[in-house]
Amino acid sequence: MRAHLILKDGTVFRGRAPLGFGGDGEAVFTTAMAGYQEILTDPSFAGQMVCMTFPEQGIYGIHPGLDEASRPWATGLLCRRLTGLPDHARSESDLAAWLKKHRIPVMTELDTRALTQHLRDAGSQPSLIWTESDGSLDAGVAKAKALPDMAGQALCAEVSCRDRHEIAKAGATFRVSVLDGGIKQSILDQLSAAGLHLEVFPWDAPASELCADRFHGVFLSNGPGDPAALPGMMKEVEACIGKKPIFGICLGHQLLGHAFGGRTFKLKFGHRGANQPVHDLETGRIEITAQNHGFAVDEASLPPEIVVTHKHLSDGTVEGLRHKTLPIFSLQHHPEASPGPHDARSAFGRFVTMMEAFHA
Repeated sequence: MRAHLILKDGTVFRGRAPLGFGGDGEAVFTTAMAGYQEILTDPSFAGQMVCMTFPEQGIYGIHPGLDEASRPWATGLLCRRLTGLPDHARSESDLAAWLKKHRIPVMTELDTRALTQHLRDAGSQPSLIWTESDGSLDAGVAKAKALPDMAGQALCAEVSCRDRHEIAKAGATFRVSVLDGGIKQSILDQLSAAGLHLEVFPWDAPASELCADRFHGVFLSNGPGDPAALPGMMKEVEACIGKKPIFGICLGHQLLGHAFGGRTFKLKFGHRGANQPVHDLETGRIEITAQNHGFAVDEASLPPEIVVTHKHLSDGTVEGLRHKTLPIFSLQHHPEASPGPHDARSAFGRFVTMMEAFHA
């Protein structure tokens, strides 16, 4: 079925909607060459339609064990081509059938290069896939212009767990509370692999529960939306400061920035991909990292007791923080890297070392 991708600024791209239905969300792009299954199921992509800059998608099908959540959270897939003949022994479904099963719209035969360049220059923005059965193009343009911006949206309640649950680890020395703002399964896997017994709490859990006596540390997860729209979470994170060692990733990093008294701002087109260069200012190392975020901590807003430990080499934005005297650190990028390189996975061991020193 013929379709158009209509951006909020009125720009229109032609293509096809092979599943016969459309949808809407913030149009963003990722430079990851593979990993579409992990990307589409990452809760941090809630409310977003993802443009894959690599032209061919679905080559290896859908695999058991690669999902980052129990369902896809991206609201659409934008690509050049979608193969219907995956070539991999472990594939249990083709990508199109999987998308149809979960009612996730896809647009193909799209000029993804032109779209990516436009989003780079004009910024990520609300968009919709408008099929020929949806009505006139003018009606689609009018609907796209009325879509809400991502700034100001609080989405954690949609993607977080509903109830506290435990992930046991035999022989674990440390028990960690996890504040779930939309956590990826691979992050839980890495925390568990580090030897930690985990208790996962919903996004609105109070600090009194997160910092209960049985816990040796607090982990703040990734998640979607605008961190500035989460004053309740900020308040609870602030209340945890000084009570336990804390490690935050992505949204958790941004919430710590706010809890320290800083601010966040929306990036023009964000950092999304598996090849993002980061400079570790304390070791001098350059790490190639996996990233997925549209907001960043404003360095100028941070108090003097907070040290910027990492910066993005492309635009100089903050990629890591630590407190000068308290056992707290955070990363904007994703050390679990699923998909992506494993340069930063030592962060999980650093968290364990921090708890060992604190509880010695």
